[in-house]
Amino acid sequence: MKLILLGAPGAGKGTQAEILSAKLNIPTISTGNILRAAVKNETPVGLKAKAFMEAGALVPDEVIIGIMQERLAEADCANGYILDGMPRTIAQAEALEAGNIDIDVALSIEISDEVIEARMTGRRTCAACGASFHVVSNPPKVEGICDKCGQELSIRKDDQPETVKNRLKVYHQETEPLKDFYKSRGKLKMVDNQPTIELTTAVICETLGI
Repeated sequence: MKLILLGAPGAGKGTQAEILSAKLNIPTISTGNILRAAVKNETPVGLKAKAFMEAGALVPDEVIIGIMQERLAEADCANGYILDGMPRTIAQAEALEAGNIDIDVALSIEISDEVIEARMTGRRTCAACGASFHVVSNPPKVEGICDKCGQELSIRKDDQPETVKNRLKVYHQETEPLKDFYKSRGKLKMVDNQPTIELTTAVICETLGI
């Protein structure tokens, strides 16, 4: 199965992609992770992307498409894949089609801006090992300290309130139109966000028939 996960930043796409990846035994291709790795390793693409990411803006299409085509050509994607965070614009969706990158289902997780803002501004991340926590729904055992490696937790720049508002605005302008794009191709399925991760997963599995 070749899946795209749609939804606002913070809708839980990454979490659900991880669960579905294990269930279907196909890799999750997270644009964010690929980009963050590129930024951390200071690759040419990473340096180019860094300025856009820090401003909460979208990284240019040609940078994203190039990264994705390289990744999807790898052997582990032969039986399917889940794209997380890509495509984010109609132009990217068209570029995927033009590059013969096929999609079976575009799954949209529906969630309100208010819920997103509360969720994202409460996120805390460990810069050392990458573990993610939330002050309400998934707090660390010791406040401000990573359970996994004991390092200090911080708020990522793109989880700060003003950046979150900007990312939501960009989502509604640039990404939300993808729902109509995939609906016109008969590939859109929508699920409402549920109170827990487990319930959201159950609704997604029911919707996908898996």
